[in-house]
Amino acid sequence: MGYAIAESLAREGADVVLVSGPVNMKVYHPDIVLVKVRSASEMYKECIKVFADCDGAILAAAVADFTPARVSGTKIKRGSDNLRIELEPTEDIAAELGRQKKKGQVLAGFALETDNEKENALRKIENKNLDFIVLNKLKEEGSGFGVETNKVTIINSCKFFTKYELKPKTEVAEDIVNYLAEYYK
Repeated sequence: MGYAIAESLAREGADVVLVSGPVNMKVYHPDIVLVKVRSASEMYKECIKVFADCDGAILAAAVADFTPARVSGTKIKRGSDNLRIELEPTEDIAAELGRQKKKGQVLAGFALETDNEKENALRKIENKNLDFIVLNKLKEEGSGFGVETNKVTIINSCKFFTKYELKPKTEVAEDIVNYLAEYYK
């Protein structure tokens, strides 16, 4: 979704900086600045760096909530039946950008929920100071990861819900960009 949104924004004339983790996707529009990162920590740092000079941000990446506390520099061999991996919370990109958000900036997030979808999305809007959130429904056939379609609901900070039908992700991206454009009118 992030790549489709970046392409849609660029086609509309926006200056786009796309901060991307490791994926097998390409940027096609020549005006998109692609910043590649390899970890949640790198993504956090790059997003903080570019946000100050942006009119807005759409946070479409599914950044893990937790990361290993220690990373091994070598392969971990078999030998113990009780391998334990200690996790620590990743830095919350959306929450930090929400704290830094200035008047006139628009901040949008994504929520992929498995339970209590609407309640969790509304809580994210409030806790992260988002203007709107795009709720993906993992349980909807044809939605989520590994498919070319999506079915979303956009919820704004006033708790207004806009539901969209299942459609190609490129069209979902256009819906999101059009929704964002309303904030700048």
